[in-house]
Amino acid sequence: MALKIEMFRCLSAVARSGNLKDGAEFLSKTPSAVSMTLKQLEEHLGQNLFEKDRKNKLTPVGAFVLEQAERELQHFDMTVRAIHDYAYARKGHVRLAVVPSVAGTVMPRYYAENRDALASIHLEVRDMDSASVLQELYWGRVDIGIATFRDSSMGLASTLLMSDRFGVVAAPDHPIAAQTGPVDWSDLRPDQLIANSLSANIANPQCRDLHAKANLSAHNMTSILAMVRANIGVTILPEMAVWPFQPDTLVFRHLNDPTAKRQIHLLRKSETAQSPAEEMVANGIAATVRSISFDQGRSN
Repeated sequence: MALKIEMFRCLSAVARSGNLKDGAEFLSKTPSAVSMTLKQLEEHLGQNLFEKDRKNKLTPVGAFVLEQAERELQHFDMTVRAIHDYAYARKGHVRLAVVPSVAGTVMPRYYAENRDALASIHLEVRDMDSASVLQELYWGRVDIGIATFRDSSMGLASTLLMSDRFGVVAAPDHPIAAQTGPVDWSDLRPDQLIANSLSANIANPQCRDLHAKANLSAHNMTSILAMVRANIGVTILPEMAVWPFQPDTLVFRHLNDPTAKRQIHLLRKSETAQSPAEEMVANGIAATVRSISFDQGRSN
């Protein structure tokens, strides 16, 4: 007969209670049923676990078996609890890596609208650029990523969340801010462009030429927009990237190029099973994105 977890539970209950009757009552079993289970355990081991039939004192073998049994019971009970919590999303831990524009716009609204549903889930949100998001997903350090995505060879499952139009960001007193209507590529000068990694990915040849000739570039959003506010130059950014950074102190003009868009995807590892908590968070974020109007902002 194989050892069973129920044998360990009976041994622990009787040993801790000091007698068979109280141990059986603790387990909601009859004393005869518990006695039979303990007898089966002793027969399997070929050793007595208690000094006397009253079962109020363990033998040396019994003390050793009790120690090991209770360790196994603790591990078993924790495992069962974790499985139940995982299956019913009662105690999930969901790690997200998202681009800063999503961290500053979508995530606060998502959390505010789903506070009750998220009460039993620990949500860990880190903001970083798209390349870092993909790297964190690849190495399994996050569960969900939200970023721009082009490389289908990375083993990631991708769902398009939104498209975000690029435009020119300028200080209110910059000549471009006084223009009406979209900005043409020909309106931009390389010596006035503050290049950045987002706009560098625009495929338009005129944009690439501007970036190749620009003598100033920055990678941190705070630094980029501080330079724009100081009227050092203009920059090209997706509209949503500007929203979290006091857009009222800046002017955003759409580019006269409908192809200049950033596509933001919700990403997960394709070969990794998703927990109910992760599924709930992913679906909730997608619902929040659908509820947000992405034609807001100071744009023309």
